[in-house]
Amino acid sequence: MILDLEDMFVVGEDTFFDSISPTLPFGVTFEDDLTTGYFYAITTEPKLGILDALHIYNVANVTDKEKPCKIQILWTDDGTIASLLINDYCHAIFDFESKAGYCRNAFPDWQGDWALISERKLTEEFIASLEGR
Repeated sequence: MILDLEDMFVVGEDTFFDSISPTLPFGVTFEDDLTTGYFYAITTEPKLGILDALHIYNVANVTDKEKPCKIQILWTDDGTIASLLINDYCHAIFDFESKAGYCRNAFPDWQGDWALISERKLTEEFIASLEGR
């Protein structure tokens, strides 16, 4: 895994982080808009656009939100999978090769043209299945 981004943020403060695949014309973005936290899959070619969105949290439901959090975005060596970690806990994964996005609460159901899966729930078993990629 390649650690592309590591930084600190505070839940409920206007926050924006992005990371581009080292090999493909795709990227990911994390945004806290003061109300919610979302992780987005984006394309960079032919023009910038959102492919998928994963809900990470509602600010109102986060305990200890005043404490700084560590954010990390990691990519597989081949640049096809991006993972979002907050405080060393994996909250979401985008698999660009399989056109799939997974998060802990499987929200929202995505009806766009990009996502090719119906089950979006991120589990420890799924994360373990990706080890070594």
